[in-house]
Amino acid sequence: MDPAALALAFGKSFLFVLATILPILNPAATAPIFLGLTEGASAATRASLARRIARNMFFLVLGAMLIGSYVLDVFGISLPIVRVGGGLIVASTAWRLLNADQSGADRRAALADAFSPEQARRQAFYPLTFPISCGPGSIAAAITVGASLHEQRLALSLARFGGGVLALAVIAALLFLAFRYAQRLLQPLGETGTIVFLRLSAFILLCLGVQIVWDGVSELLRSL
Repeated sequence: MDPAALALAFGKSFLFVLATILPILNPAATAPIFLGLTEGASAATRASLARRIARNMFFLVLGAMLIGSYVLDVFGISLPIVRVGGGLIVASTAWRLLNADQSGADRRAALADAFSPEQARRQAFYPLTFPISCGPGSIAAAITVGASLHEQRLALSLARFGGGVLALAVIAALLFLAFRYAQRLLQPLGETGTIVFLRLSAFILLCLGVQIVWDGVSELLRSL
């Protein structure tokens, strides 16, 4: 096949996946949530978590893009059901953040002692990767994108998926940077401003969870 056509397919799929997945993941918006859920963690632990989350997100979205539709078909699960279940998890996590008590100096010291590297590893996938960083909306979008990248010609299909994989790698790098330097980015707000920003971010996350549930329920009701 013409190399120019393969390069064009590669570039188009790269831009397509980047433009579709990045706004849904929105690392800048989820970075404050990451800070709130890792309160008490050291800078080194947060850096390690940022790497793990970025890596988990890459493989999770890649898997959804490559085989997500087939897995759902095997278990007989529809995308609206995925949205409802994932939206409930997002909403419950946001609710916990909204109702979390603010910590004093002694409480923060206790949290720092309790937030061990082992605890960080346990939380790296759930809830920090799924559903906070990569929720049901991202999974559903990845499944849809993966279906659109398939082509009958193998070379063209490989070129399109190659562009998609490169786009996911770029998104993972942006997610890592947003989480790795989240505390530094919020420093100009000060302690009070950071608390307010975290509360607002948690409220927006709650609204997103409710919206995801509503989208899933609406699709289920239309199918009746």
